[in-house]
Amino acid sequence: MKFFKAAPTVVCLAVLGVAFSTSAKADETNRKTVITFSGPVEIPGVHLQGYGILPAGTYVFKVLDSSSDRHIVQIFSKDELTVYATILAIPNYRLKATDKTVMTFRERPAGQPEALRAWFYPGKEWGEEFVYPKARALVLAKESNTPVLFTPVEIAPEVTVAIKRPTEPVVVELEKAPVMAAQPSGQEVEVAQVVTPPPVEIAQNEPAKVLPATGSSLPLVALFGMLALAGALSLGLIQRRSL
Repeated sequence: MKFFKAAPTVVCLAVLGVAFSTSAKADETNRKTVITFSGPVEIPGVHLQGYGILPAGTYVFKVLDSSSDRHIVQIFSKDELTVYATILAIPNYRLKATDKTVMTFRERPAGQPEALRAWFYPGKEWGEEFVYPKARALVLAKESNTPVLFTPVEIAPEVTVAIKRPTEPVVVELEKAPVMAAQPSGQEVEVAQVVTPPPVEIAQNEPAKVLPATGSSLPLVALFGMLALAGALSLGLIQRRSL
């Protein structure tokens, strides 16, 4: 009888361990990050109408689970019920990873909001460099005296607040959009001339997609289950011997 009283506690702890492990893995894949801006920030790409400039506040950044090899970042409201932007990004390598989220911006004239440049997730040597519309990229490149990524494809701002799915038209367009870079001089160059991509070995080892639930946690659940039962059985035998 004491064996069955102890067993549920051990099994419960094992299941909780699996739940926390799965949650951490999901965040690692979609790079979910909560960011608070102290001032207004200009964002690129396809955004909700009226939100080309994000007001000061708290937002959630995630990498969309797209079926393509393109990196698409979405910016959500704090409660994650509204998508303010769906942005195309290109992986950009940095020499040293940090243990904190890093957001980089482009210098702007006094009184102008900072323009979002890149987002680096903690512990990663590469981050997401954002792609602007061509006309805006040419202006930012000249103002900041740095190259700015752009796409020549005109993609209309979104008009709804629905969360964007990987198959929706805006996402499909971004997956196919060509990307170039604008130099401060106005010259258009290939992305490879201004962005350092991740080394091949890092890109190959980086999990790009969320694995289906049917193929990810079942072996782990089985392992925890066996360990829990073995532990509970051992506890029961010890208690019986002590009687």
